[in-house]
Amino acid sequence: MRALMKLIGTMNGGIGRACAWLTLGIVLVQFTVVLMRYVFGIGSIWMQESITYMHGFLFMLAAAYTLSVDGHVRVDIFYRDASVRTKAIVDLLGSIFLLIPMCCVIVAVSWDYVGTSWSILEGSAETSGIQGRYLLKSAIIAFAVMMGLQGLAIVLRCFYALSGDKEAIASFRIEQE
Repeated sequence: MRALMKLIGTMNGGIGRACAWLTLGIVLVQFTVVLMRYVFGIGSIWMQESITYMHGFLFMLAAAYTLSVDGHVRVDIFYRDASVRTKAIVDLLGSIFLLIPMCCVIVAVSWDYVGTSWSILEGSAETSGIQGRYLLKSAIIAFAVMMGLQGLAIVLRCFYALSGDKEAIASFRIEQE
């Protein structure tokens, strides 16, 4: 089980770090779009849409990585000062009763939506736009699957911490610093 937990972390970490480069892409393409429009008077729908695609992929595909490094916003009035055991219980219950079920709901609800988009190879409404809207919509399912897997990794980490595993306990202590 520890190997599965590490595999999930490695996968989400690799995807998250790869998606971080989209931030640079967004800035460069946006700069180019502004330069083309206001200096040269040229517009590009494809480039404008690519910003939306990169933004969508960045946030949808890097969310699980952000969760793995405890980077999501948390109202931690009580959590930050709690013991490792309390944190493990809170994370365990939150993952089992909130995160994983919500990911299942997202997959179930979006499956037909994404499937329909793939069946017609949905593209942009603009003729010169990106003809791959079905790929962008697929990020919804990828998001839910990756978040659900990260939820499973959190559950495993919590079980290890509650059973006294020193490495898992240390991971909760690192978050406090």
